[in-house]
Amino acid sequence: MPQAVPRFVPVWFLGCTAVALLTAADAPRAAPPPPVTQWMARPAESTRIARVEASLAPLVLPGEKPQALSVQRWMDLYRIPGLSVAVYDRHALVWSKTYGVTQAGGKEPVTLETLFQAASVSKTVTALAALRAVEQGQVSLDANVNDALKCWKVPDNDFTREQKVTLRRLLSHSAGLTVHGFPGYGVGEPLPTLQQVLNGEKPANTEAVRVDMVPGTEARYSGGGYVVVQQLLMDLTKKPFPQLMKEAVLDPVGMKHSTFEQPLPPALAARTAAGTRASGEAVEGRWKVYPELAPAGLWTTPSDLALLQLEVAKAKAGKSKRVLSQAMTRQMLTKQSGPYGLGYMVDDAPDRFEHGGWNDGFTSTVVTMGDKGSGVVLMANSDNGALLFERLIASIVTEYGWQPLPDHLKSPEMTADLLSRTKGADAVIAWARKTKGKGLSPQVLNQTGYGMMMSGKVEDGLRVFQENAALFPDDPEAQGGLGMAYMQAGRKAEALAVFQKLLKADPKNASALEAVKTLSAKP
Repeated sequence: MPQAVPRFVPVWFLGCTAVALLTAADAPRAAPPPPVTQWMARPAESTRIARVEASLAPLVLPGEKPQALSVQRWMDLYRIPGLSVAVYDRHALVWSKTYGVTQAGGKEPVTLETLFQAASVSKTVTALAALRAVEQGQVSLDANVNDALKCWKVPDNDFTREQKVTLRRLLSHSAGLTVHGFPGYGVGEPLPTLQQVLNGEKPANTEAVRVDMVPGTEARYSGGGYVVVQQLLMDLTKKPFPQLMKEAVLDPVGMKHSTFEQPLPPALAARTAAGTRASGEAVEGRWKVYPELAPAGLWTTPSDLALLQLEVAKAKAGKSKRVLSQAMTRQMLTKQSGPYGLGYMVDDAPDRFEHGGWNDGFTSTVVTMGDKGSGVVLMANSDNGALLFERLIASIVTEYGWQPLPDHLKSPEMTADLLSRTKGADAVIAWARKTKGKGLSPQVLNQTGYGMMMSGKVEDGLRVFQENAALFPDDPEAQGGLGMAYMQAGRKAEALAVFQKLLKADPKNASALEAVKTLSAKP
C-alpha cells in the first residue's frame, strides 16, 4: 500500500481502509508473553543498541510527568506482537534485532529470519527491476508504455489523447492512473489473474486501473500503476514475476530471505509472522494474499531490505553496479513528481530516500541517508507499527548523529492517540476542548474516533466524533466524519441527517452524495 517515513497516519498507509488507532482501555486482559529478542551486531554496537532502547522519547500526557517505557512496553501499548529492526551505518549493516512473538497471543519468538510482508516497500524493489530493464535496452523510460505492453494495454481515452502513460510516470505516481492500494485476499479465496486486477473483473476486489487525469500533470499515489509495471516486466521477460525479480534484484543484492511468491510455498510459510489488526486480533489465516506483487507482494526481513538500501546507496556513490549504474541510480533518487522519485519518496531532504508500507496486519519502513550509507529498516506484524517506528527512528538517528528528521512525536495526533489509549474518551474530549485554537484540526479527533470504534469502543468513538462536530460545526470533514461514524455504528437515520445537511451546504459534496445514495437505497 500507501507509502516515506511513517508519520502519524501517512498517506501510503491509508490504502482501502483507514489505519485504526486504539484505546488503552481495550488492552489485552491476558499478560503479554515475556520479551524475546534475537540480535546480531558488531561487538562495539551492543552499547549503542542499549542507548537506543533507553533513549526512546517518553510517554508524555498533558499535565503529567513524562514516563519512560521500554521497547516491549511500547509494543504492549500499541498491541504490536512482533518487531524486527536493522540498522546500517557508513555503508555497512551494523546491527539487527528482534522483539516479541510471531503471532498475537503466541509464544514463538520473532527471529532474524522471520519473514514479514513489506507491503508498499515492494515498490522500491520493483522500480529497481524496471530501471534495470531500461538500462538493458528492453524498454524506454519515456515512451508510451503501450508500445511495450503485450498481454494487456492501458485503455486510451480523452486524458491520454496528447500525454501518454510512460514508465517514468508509472514509477513516480504521475501517470494519472486510479486505484490507490489493495486490500488483499483471504487465504483460500479465489485469486484474480493480473488482467482481472487491471480490468476490475471478479474475483478482483478493486476497481479497474484506468487513466482519469492527464498523465504527467499531477502526483497521485497509485498502486494500480505498479500493477501495470508488473505486467510490463512480465511481458518483457516472458517470466513469472517472482522469478524475474529474483534474477534482476534479489539474487544480485544477496537477499536470500526474500521472495515475491504469493501464495507462499509451505516451507516459507512456516517462517512467517502473522498479521495483526489494530485491535490486537490476528488476521484470519495469518495474512492476506496479494497477487498485486509489484506494489505489495514482497515477503522479506529487515536485514535483507538493509542490503537493498545499501546497494542503492553504493550505486549512487559509484561504488557498485550490481543492479543499476550510478547515473540511473541518481535519476531514480531525483524528485520527479510531488514527493516521488522513481520508486522512492525523496521529498524531505536531498540526501534521504525512503518508503513505507501497510498491508493488512503488517507495517514497514525504510529510511536511508544515501550519501552516508546509513539508515534503518523496521518491520512489524501489526497495523499499529508506524506509531512505534517514529519513536525508534528518532532514537536511532540521535544515537548515530544522522541528519535530524521532522519531530512528530509531540503532534496533536500523537497526544490524542496516547490519551485515548491510556485515559479513554473523556480525557480526549477534555483535552480537545482546551486545545481548540492551538493547533487542533478536525482530522485529529476524526482519526482518534475511528480508532476507538475499530477497537470495539463504538460508543466512546461516537462521543469523540460528536465532540469534533460540535467543536467544528462548519467544517465538512468534521461533519462527514460524524456521518461515517453513525453509518459504521448502524445508526442510519442519524447518518442520513448529517449527510443531507452537508449537501444542503454544498450540493457538489461528492462523498456526501455517495453516502446519501447508499443510505437511501432499499435493502
